[in-house]
Amino acid sequence: MFDIDRIKSDGLCSGCGLCAGLCATEPPSIRMIDAENGFRRPEQRTEISAIQASLIDQACPGVNIRHEPAEHEAEYHAIWGPLIKARLGWSSDVSLRHRASSGGGLSAILLHLLEHGEVDYVLHTSVSEHSPIRNSLAISTGRDDVFHAAGSRYAPSSPLEDIGARLDGPKRFAFVGKPCDVAALRQLARHDPRVDEKVPYMIAFMCAGVPSHHGTSQLLREMGVEDESDIKEFRYRGDGWPGYATAQMSGGSKLSMDYDTSWGSILNRHLQFRCKICPDGVGEFADIVCADGWYCDESGEPVFEESEGRSIVMTRTKRGEALVSRAIDEGHLIAEHVTVEEIANMQPYQARRKGLVLSRLAAMVVSGRRTPRFENLELAQNARLLGLIGNLRSMLGTLRRLLSKQEAG
Repeated sequence: MFDIDRIKSDGLCSGCGLCAGLCATEPPSIRMIDAENGFRRPEQRTEISAIQASLIDQACPGVNIRHEPAEHEAEYHAIWGPLIKARLGWSSDVSLRHRASSGGGLSAILLHLLEHGEVDYVLHTSVSEHSPIRNSLAISTGRDDVFHAAGSRYAPSSPLEDIGARLDGPKRFAFVGKPCDVAALRQLARHDPRVDEKVPYMIAFMCAGVPSHHGTSQLLREMGVEDESDIKEFRYRGDGWPGYATAQMSGGSKLSMDYDTSWGSILNRHLQFRCKICPDGVGEFADIVCADGWYCDESGEPVFEESEGRSIVMTRTKRGEALVSRAIDEGHLIAEHVTVEEIANMQPYQARRKGLVLSRLAAMVVSGRRTPRFENLELAQNARLLGLIGNLRSMLGTLRRLLSKQEAG
């Protein structure tokens, strides 16, 4: 049964906000807060009903990621999930392509939805109105909104923390979130018919993990920011591809750091533990998923030199494929074919990520932590691809960090 404190202490919480969104009483039974560890976490204030607890337990992505094979409308690829078609794409809007983190492929699809009235609004994450280094829910109803929200936000977010109220509302919306956020909403749809009625499209972006607010603070310090309150604007990426982490200071100066250093050397060292056992960094439960379509060198390795941005665009449902096709036909999205072998070169971490999961779950068992329920994800097949030595190293490394309390919940 759903137990917030146990989920948090075992390091399983993803911070999505689903539990709070489904318990929106007055005063709220569960609310999302910025915890001391730098992540978004639920805080239970009053008891919730057995029915609510059962529903959350079935949908919570922290403890439950499960495919129902009968739901698949496409052949299931062991690494990349349900897959109808893969493309490389970018926004035909030159300014949006430059503004976005990955060529604006996802943003181009959102513009098509809004301009053609296929949804009333888009629910996604953008910079907070109260702090340039925090995230908040954003509602987009037109190009200006999409343009403002474009760009990666490598910090905690809780895009489902008011989902109950959204589903009770009269309007239809497209949801954009991390793979775990989308998985939560898709799993909720199995029990709550309002989801399919109000959310015609679920769109994800590939995710390598959520850094804490402490990671952002370290990044800013290493960029030369002495006082975070002096920051006027901050972007983790974008305004070019991959773009620079950039802090615009109130005094007029601008500080920046390249993507390979900001993400590769700083932010990815502050990931929450749940991300390190994630079986779905590629958005398997979405209608459409987008990601960086990195250029590769002669050896097939991604390179992060500044260039014209482009997105991997993968469709997983017939509805998602039809939407992407319309966005291309109407001129919002420019796209070309790409193979899964090429995607594996562009996204090498995602290509091997599933293979790490079972060994890390084994380490959790040995250390006495509760493990999540991951089903129908081809984890064993991916583990075999990693090999015996790779699995052993993964397990022992995770176990060492768990026993030494290096992993934060």
